Amino acid sequence: MAISFFGKKPGTDERAKPAAASGKSAPRSELSTLDFSGAGDVGRALAQCADKVEVLEGGDALLAVAEEAAMLFANGNDVEAAAVLDAALDGAVGEEAGEGLWLMLLDLHRLAGERARFDQRSAAYAARFEKSSPSWEDLSVAAPAPAAGVVPCVTLSGSLSGQAAQQFGKLVEFARGNGGVRLDLGRLRGADDLGCQILRKTLAEMKRERIDFELLNCGHLADMLGGQLSCGRRERQESWKLLFDLLQRAGEFDRFEELAIDYAITFEESPPSWEAPSGEQTGDRVKLAAAVRPDSDFMLEGDITANEQGQLRRLAAFAAERAMVDVDCSRLRRVDFVSAGAFFNILATLRAQGKLVVFRHVNNMVAALLRVMGVDQVAQIVTRR
Repeated sequence: MAISFFGKKPGTDERAKPAAASGKSAPRSELSTLDFSGAGDVGRALAQCADKVEVLEGGDALLAVAEEAAMLFANGNDVEAAAVLDAALDGAVGEEAGEGLWLMLLDLHRLAGERARFDQRSAAYAARFEKSSPSWEDLSVAAPAPAAGVVPCVTLSGSLSGQAAQQFGKLVEFARGNGGVRLDLGRLRGADDLGCQILRKTLAEMKRERIDFELLNCGHLADMLGGQLSCGRRERQESWKLLFDLLQRAGEFDRFEELAIDYAITFEESPPSWEAPSGEQTGDRVKLAAAVRPDSDFMLEGDITANEQGQLRRLAAFAAERAMVDVDCSRLRRVDFVSAGAFFNILATLRAQGKLVVFRHVNNMVAALLRVMGVDQVAQIVTRR
């Protein structure tokens, strides 16, 4: 959602264009030379930042308002931030303001749970811009926790080998403690016979203990194994058996029968027999699961502060093996100044590696701060409405 703070039409601000559009990494911002570690004096860092922020001609006063309000909000001074925005919109520069300042204030009222003030300002917004205003949503209430019974997803990546034995032991413990697990096999790049044996034993152990599990993207691993196995080559028997298991769960009966003939010829013994899937392990369900990417999105939520940057570290790790990452920010309330700097440093590194990160459903107060810090130079920011 392109929003101008200065009354221009969306798309006229050259800074808002994502760096990815040119295919080149964004230029290094002076902001990246600041100390965002949180160990220094935040007040001094804020003053230092004020000297670095670019000011555009024709919108100096409005840009200053947006920056000041964003900084106040990031520092936890919500009342002062609202006062700055109110004074600007009701004052002499209010007539020049674009939608950006209005949406910042509306989101600030949402975050504070101020329905009456939101309704008053949204009515003025509708009259000012001659279109419907954003709808009310109480963002002061903590976002609901994931629904009970939702099974966590674990993505397997790299090579499936014998070295993974210890990790698979922990996986069983994890599944046992969480009432089940979904295993996404779509990012595996290789597999050896011992790794296939360990995975089969892990699945058998969970089945024996009646731990719920689901395999996602099993077709990816099945195709990879199928390309490694040859009829007549008496080797990698555990890989053959895992391939039978995958085809069984995917409901691919014809392919299973063809493999059974090849297996009998290769190992001179009876192949595993087909068992009709039952309950939730039907072919339709598995194929549907294989068609989606449950790990395509990363979620940020709550308040991200200098003392609580675990989400940023997890985002960096999540993006390590992906070319593009969509980040759901619908439950993200606030980012403080120090963390916004950490955002920039992490995203600048990812952008230099050719990765694109898109932040979606960002509240307008957080979005304003991220723009002040230059994050829009190294990632795309899509605001909520």
